Amino acid sequence: MDSELVATQKAIEDIWQVAERLGLDPFPIEFEIVPAAMIYEFGAYGLPGRFSHWTHGKAYHQMKTMYDYGLSKIYELVINTNPCYAFLLEGNSLLQNKLVIAHVIAHCDFFKNNVYFQRTNRRMVESASASAERIRRYEFLHGTVEVEKFLDAVLSIQEHIDPDPFPRKAGKVEAHAARTTPYDDLFYIGDEKRGMEQPARVRRTPEEPRRDLLLFITENAVELEDWQRDIIDIVRAEMLYFLPQAQTKIMNEGWASYWHSRILRELDLSDDESIEFARMHAGVLAPSRQHINPYHLGLKILENIQKRWDAPTDEERRSLGRRGGEGHQKIFDVRGTENDISFLRNYLTRRLVEDLDLYIYRQDGDEWRIVEKSWERVREMLVNAAVTMGQPCIVVEDGDYHGNRELYLKHMYEGQALDLAYAEKTLRQVHVLWRRTVHLETVIDGKRVLLSYDGAKNDRAVA
Repeated sequence: MDSELVATQKAIEDIWQVAERLGLDPFPIEFEIVPAAMIYEFGAYGLPGRFSHWTHGKAYHQMKTMYDYGLSKIYELVINTNPCYAFLLEGNSLLQNKLVIAHVIAHCDFFKNNVYFQRTNRRMVESASASAERIRRYEFLHGTVEVEKFLDAVLSIQEHIDPDPFPRKAGKVEAHAARTTPYDDLFYIGDEKRGMEQPARVRRTPEEPRRDLLLFITENAVELEDWQRDIIDIVRAEMLYFLPQAQTKIMNEGWASYWHSRILRELDLSDDESIEFARMHAGVLAPSRQHINPYHLGLKILENIQKRWDAPTDEERRSLGRRGGEGHQKIFDVRGTENDISFLRNYLTRRLVEDLDLYIYRQDGDEWRIVEKSWERVREMLVNAAVTMGQPCIVVEDGDYHGNRELYLKHMYEGQALDLAYAEKTLRQVHVLWRRTVHLETVIDGKRVLLSYDGAKNDRAVA
């Protein structure tokens, strides 16, 4: 066996033992060393074996071009399954692999123990491969162009699912249609309801606004064919798989950075390796003037939590009942129960905002200017960004608008205007799915405006 491979295997065993001794409890992990082309393919598709689409190819070429020109580099990729799959970049030095292995083990501990991942399909690699095979069959039956056109429409609104990991079970939500395709059993891989009889589809206007646009369309767009509903379900199931990772980006990367640092300090590194590790660690955590580095912010908040619970002030001991020496247990409690929204809201303190020099900036002409340094406003902006995850909140207001099955959507405006050209193009894609006129209410310059598309032209009117 190659000596580098033997050394990497030994490093995995040593790091795993240290991680367990420090209290981490990850899923089993299968490590594989792969060339850059493969790791960027997995990075672009999100999952091995996922369905083909031109957007995935575009992402791959962007990542690969950045790598080829030395502008960026992915050192590792980890898949949230049980067991987890981790891919190390061919050509990494042994020390780089040690850092990556420790980082991956912490990610897998987070996947296993954070409450927002508890509904994750841990067999998503198999599910994604089965879904890709079904889509290939649909291409054979209905034509590649027809299927790609429909996928374009679905992917244009793929982020618009309900981010609530614990949705209400009240009867206000339309029942999902009973499935009659040959692939029913594949769709319900890992679902505790598999094999249970599904109630018939009900068509009705929602009794209250619905956040899950994909689910509403697949349940209520009466002109869709079974294969089209199946494609929507495939995309929605995969987006639900990715959702917890988006909801915990800062926490997850901070947790992995915290533990790769702790674990490597426990290893018997040479002086040269210690210096090289310090350089790599600093590169991972380097703050930016233009955007938030989730590795850096997450790590600093976790370190601050541990410090405050290990050595509380007299006031904290009196008013909050902190006894001291509880920092280690506290960060594990946070890891288990929080997401980025609560993590930032509860633990991003005034002192941290000032120490990290966080601020809000805007473009003024050709220059970028700092417009706000209030720690509360900075925290509010970061929390709001975590709530929306970079996407506008769009809800279904009416699925039978004008009594003619027109779809009325509403943008829950919170000060950030939509890109109108993009919104109008997206309405055309929603029309492909709904097959009737679609409307979107938003706010432009302080006025309520209704964007519409009837299958032939876009229209704007004051609402």
